[in-house]
Amino acid sequence: MGLNRRGVLSVIGFVAVLQLCNLASANLVFKVVHKFGSNKWSLNTLTSHDAHRHGRLLAAAELPLGGDRSPTSAALVLSLINAYFCLYYTKITIGSPPNPYHVQVDTGSDLLWVNCIECDTCPTKSDLGVPLLLYDPEGSCTSRKVPCDDEWCKKTFEGADDKIECKPGMLCPYACKYGDGSSTSGYFVTDAIHIAKVSGDGQTSILSGNVTFGCGAKQSGELTSSEQALDGIIGFGQSKTSVLSQLAETKKVKKVFSHCLDGNKGGGMFAIGEVVEPKVKTTPIMDDRTHYNVELTAIDVNGEKLKLPTSIFDFMKNEGAIVDSGTTLAYFPDEVYKQLMEKIMAAQPDNKPHTVEKSFKCYKYSGNIDEGFPLITLHFKNNLPLKVYPRQYFFAVEDEWCIGFMNSNLQGKDGDDLTLLGDLVLSDKLVTYDIENQVIGWTDYNCSSSIKVKDEETGNVYEVVARDLSSSHYVCNSRMILGLLLFLAVALIN
Repeated sequence: MGLNRRGVLSVIGFVAVLQLCNLASANLVFKVVHKFGSNKWSLNTLTSHDAHRHGRLLAAAELPLGGDRSPTSAALVLSLINAYFCLYYTKITIGSPPNPYHVQVDTGSDLLWVNCIECDTCPTKSDLGVPLLLYDPEGSCTSRKVPCDDEWCKKTFEGADDKIECKPGMLCPYACKYGDGSSTSGYFVTDAIHIAKVSGDGQTSILSGNVTFGCGAKQSGELTSSEQALDGIIGFGQSKTSVLSQLAETKKVKKVFSHCLDGNKGGGMFAIGEVVEPKVKTTPIMDDRTHYNVELTAIDVNGEKLKLPTSIFDFMKNEGAIVDSGTTLAYFPDEVYKQLMEKIMAAQPDNKPHTVEKSFKCYKYSGNIDEGFPLITLHFKNNLPLKVYPRQYFFAVEDEWCIGFMNSNLQGKDGDDLTLLGDLVLSDKLVTYDIENQVIGWTDYNCSSSIKVKDEETGNVYEVVARDLSSSHYVCNSRMILGLLLFLAVALIN
């Protein structure tokens, strides 16, 4: 038997091994880690993080968008604009054999992209203490570079700007310049991605599937910095270019995901598929929006509703609030922000806050923060409340407590301020995004405890805890595949 024959059979054997893990409508889970470890962050960190984030949201608001969620070039650029400065990251494995990549997790963007081997400006180390790895398409036997005449590329560039050049013989490109001057560019590749699948109580196996993602060949500006550097981004937006949409299209998963972010320990987990416990009540996702916008109907402080001008109330009702785990704080229109701050400060009339960094109202407070300040409740369509306890809108900075509400100053297309709900107010809640039914729901929950997920193929319900999810599952799976490959090689030689 010739060498080429052996190579063909080895690849066939390898693909067969991968297919053992490809079960339909699985429930996938992965542990997420907060970049800064806990809720004790510096004010410079927060202002820098959200300033970059908001530059991208503002730039995104100025782009022309289609009415559907098809992967047009405008939507593609928007995904990248909103993607970079996220607070939570996780580890996924890509390729055959699989290699680990630490990627930021973002509900406000769509694409998965990782830094590529050709990149000579990409960071080689990270002050987060995680190892960085450049993706090498040639190092994976399941990798395929996507050409411009590929059907996926054609659909992605339908209606694209004429300035974007993509001709037969070229690789399908992506490129984006951010508001702060940084940029990312490269080309699309298709390869196998491997994510932990719940297979029993506290047990996971590996699900593998082919996805198309960006190979970042050139970065500039902030994207070249080692500060908070990671290998890339995985987006959980609604477009067809997202990993979730691609896996759902091949019937490997349902187009549903949830996250539970631990406000105390700074970690948590994401789950793809149906979470059956805890149960959540839902509100509709607003139509024809790029982000996850939900209709905000009222706000009260300790049961007393804010008295809002008709123009602000109508805007909040029509444009809704953006639910975005990639933003840190909560941002409100000027009139809303002022009333919230007045009522919060009225709870401590003898303890006046001082202003730090020209933006944050901070207190010297040694008591129980939940007992000293009011409960704020945001009300959404379908009578869904979002209770925000003081511990979820204050954050600790050294020996002080600072309020995590800000005046948005983000101008939308019609000149009115936007409302964004970041991860502070989303923490300690199980939040579910059901894209199939176009609803979002949540419930208060201890995110260090277990959740129960449903295996769609068998109907079994399994329990999973974030602390049980670790890279050991990936290492064991890699060893299993390599062991089987060695077995196949020996068998073919003999």
